[in-house]
Amino acid sequence: MISKKQTHITPWTEKEKEKEKEKDKHSKIKVVVNSQFRYSLVFLVSLTAWLLVVFFWLPPSNPKHNSQKTHQLNLKPVSSDKKQQPFSVYVYNLPSEFNLGLLEDCKHLSVYTDMCPHVANNGLGKPLSNIAAVGSGCWFATHQFIAEMIFHARMENHPLRTWDPSRANLFYVPFYGGLHASSKFREANHTARDELAVKLVEFLQSQAWWQRHSGEDHFLVLGRTAWDFMRTKSGSDFGANSLLNLQRLQNMSVLTVERNPWRGSNQHGIPYPSYFHPSTSDQMLTWQQKMRLSKRAQLFSFIGAPRKGVEKAAVRDELIKQCAKSTRCKLHTCGAGGSNKCYEPREILAVMSGSRFCLQAPGDSFTRRSTFDSVLAGCIPVFFSPHTAYTQYAWFLPDDPKEYSVYINGEKGSVKEKIEEELLKIPEERVERMRNKVIDLIPRLTYKHPNASDEVEFEDAVDVALAALANHVQSILGSSEGRSIM
Repeated sequence: MISKKQTHITPWTEKEKEKEKEKDKHSKIKVVVNSQFRYSLVFLVSLTAWLLVVFFWLPPSNPKHNSQKTHQLNLKPVSSDKKQQPFSVYVYNLPSEFNLGLLEDCKHLSVYTDMCPHVANNGLGKPLSNIAAVGSGCWFATHQFIAEMIFHARMENHPLRTWDPSRANLFYVPFYGGLHASSKFREANHTARDELAVKLVEFLQSQAWWQRHSGEDHFLVLGRTAWDFMRTKSGSDFGANSLLNLQRLQNMSVLTVERNPWRGSNQHGIPYPSYFHPSTSDQMLTWQQKMRLSKRAQLFSFIGAPRKGVEKAAVRDELIKQCAKSTRCKLHTCGAGGSNKCYEPREILAVMSGSRFCLQAPGDSFTRRSTFDSVLAGCIPVFFSPHTAYTQYAWFLPDDPKEYSVYINGEKGSVKEKIEEELLKIPEERVERMRNKVIDLIPRLTYKHPNASDEVEFEDAVDVALAALANHVQSILGSSEGRSIM
């Protein structure tokens, strides 16, 4: 029986051996494959680690990554090859009561209107739409007396700003003096009206950098006319404070939308802000080209309200009278009985961009925001007082007024000439040259959007003012002590 079992088991065992051999063969192949995979995985991990070490440890070969960006302020379009910046500006971090703290009560920043909509967007005001197809986010309902806020916003991110006062050549004092002044116009107590101005002086005199040059390298910006800060003992009291009368401030430079032509030796005129605040060079170039191609059916136009009682009012009334009689003049009167459209930026620009000449009569003071609206619209300004522009904005306008404007004498409160006849005498070729010059002036009379990149290849009113101010301060320090700020 044993023999039978053995003969029966033998064939089964042979098959099993065959299977075992086959299993052994597959196991060897699997081991080889697994070994190759492990070797490949180790190689890939090692290679990756080596590449990471090379990437993070070694310095980049591209010079764009290891060169510090520099800036240069020119009065021509900025080239792509920028040089070392010629000077730098330190911005004082004032106590909030001098600037941003004032905005907390924005409804009472003016005795005439609620300023809350106007201080929005860093002073640009509410966005406007459908004025012109030059790009989004560049048109705003900007208040005429808000330049100090816009200037401050531009300086916050300006390429010439330095955070190190020891390296600064200019020192900017961001005081919202105009907004404060207009909130106190009806304050009968002069001491209360002047209180914040006196506090500012005390703060500045305690600063080491003020003491270094007695404030000669310091400046502030005011969004209202100088008259609002130069209260006089004689004459009517219209609400001015005495900020610019303070002897301790006479060394510093004051940038204001209207300077005192007779007592403003440390005052320098800057443009009123208009409605256009481009963020790119393309937006500016597109608008300029639009104005060059604009069809101007009207010979001249006037936008404004009548005035009473003073010489400047008499001139304005005469302009309204002559414009109303002329078939070649477009008249938009404001105020009681006038059109409310004259306060709409779209309407203002439509009238001016359709006119060859825009009459710029003095109003409550010598200057007008309308002057800068007319330049923006490519409309040649016609002045009736040298103090409306010629004695105000020397840093921004050509030396020869005939290049960009027309002057008709209205200094004695009357306009003897017939405006239409005087304008028709100007040859068409000269009119074309003047208009092109006016349009060329638009960038330097415009305030860029505060968020505009410093790569924008045109220089705005802030850039021009800083460059001129740097030269001015250099001449003062250089002549007095042989120092140079450059």
